[in-house]
Amino acid sequence: MIRLSIILTTYNRADDLETTLEVVVNQRFDASQWECIIVDNNSTDDTRQRVERIIAEHKELNLRYLFEPKQGLSHARNRGIAESRGEVIAFIDDDETIVYDYVSRYINFFERYPQAMAAGGRIVADYLSGRPRWMSQYVARPIANPLYLGDYIKPFPRGKHPGGGNMAVRREVFERIGCFDTELGRSGDKLIGGEECDLFKRMRDAKLPIYYVPRATIYHRIPDWKLTEEYTTRLFHSTGLSQRLRAKREGRLFGAYLSEVAKWGATLVLCLTYRPSQSRYLLKMRYHISRGLFRG
Repeated sequence: MIRLSIILTTYNRADDLETTLEVVVNQRFDASQWECIIVDNNSTDDTRQRVERIIAEHKELNLRYLFEPKQGLSHARNRGIAESRGEVIAFIDDDETIVYDYVSRYINFFERYPQAMAAGGRIVADYLSGRPRWMSQYVARPIANPLYLGDYIKPFPRGKHPGGGNMAVRREVFERIGCFDTELGRSGDKLIGGEECDLFKRMRDAKLPIYYVPRATIYHRIPDWKLTEEYTTRLFHSTGLSQRLRAKREGRLFGAYLSEVAKWGATLVLCLTYRPSQSRYLLKMRYHISRGLFRG
């Protein structure tokens, strides 16, 4: 019986994917009880050849390759859900390193907490060339999405939810409230997000418990190109666009505007406490998020 399915989505990052799979194939758990489905979301590099080689080298594992031609992370994840067999479905990305007991942590958690409908673990930012001096905890959120809520299992506090690169959901949740909204989420090189926020909001509305499982940890690898002016500008603007899209759909656009104005006030206060390089990037982030939110 498959107790846990890992859905690993990828797009044109064959090198990164191989690094991620190095730990996936060495999980410390009975191989008959879990599977990993690699969903190739229309890659044009040699992703397929590399994955098929790894599958051939690890025939003792339940590894599968799927090609999803519909561009978009939500399409890829939904395809993985449809093809998976596990009672619990975990989602990771191709730029992450999971811990060697990742599978066992989630399987054991859901066995001990039958009331839990979803869970998410700790996310540690792994800056491959070191953390930049201009990085602050607030600027790190859209770039690296770190998550740490302590060292003990507990329900996620109101207003917080698992990170998209480290979340596990019981299959029955998707049967009850539906899968990822394909109008949201990254697509190719476009950085629009919000699909995880939408899923967990629907779970909250349905009163489905979501838990924090700190030891199901992943390390989010951050290469130098994700720290460039060009990339961060696009990312911050896309964050604002994502917020605008979700707010319009939920009928709370004016409230989102008011919240952004309040965040500007907090940003200006924080700038008084940061070093100049941190303040500059914090202001840059706020400006481009506002640009996306207010102007689209």
